[in-house]
Amino acid sequence: MTTALNVIAALMTIGFGLFGFLAPSFTLGALDLSTTNSNMGLSEMRASVGGLFVVTGVAVLFLNNPMAYAMLGVVYAGAALGRFVSVFLDNPPLVKAVTFGGIELVLALWLILANINRAA
Repeated sequence: MTTALNVIAALMTIGFGLFGFLAPSFTLGALDLSTTNSNMGLSEMRASVGGLFVVTGVAVLFLNNPMAYAMLGVVYAGAALGRFVSVFLDNPPLVKAVTFGGIELVLALWLILANINRAA
């Protein structure tokens, strides 16, 4: 079951990334962001919210190693930390921020706790 849930988490990562990579305007709207007088915001979506997650998810599947899955958990832990700090400092839309942060936290906890002791 651990293997199946690891693969699902990696596939979810790729799926999340594909939104930013292939549909950056949609992703900007979902995250309450907007471009200014240039398209650099779209470029950032494709890079940091898109390509980064797609390639990370693909790499984890390719490596198929418990430590790779644990490191993906560390990535999600960093995202969750940033999201929850933002709730206290930035006053984002609470339901959206806590929902996204909750998903990131659950993925972080699963990937780290299920894999860190399996890594050799």
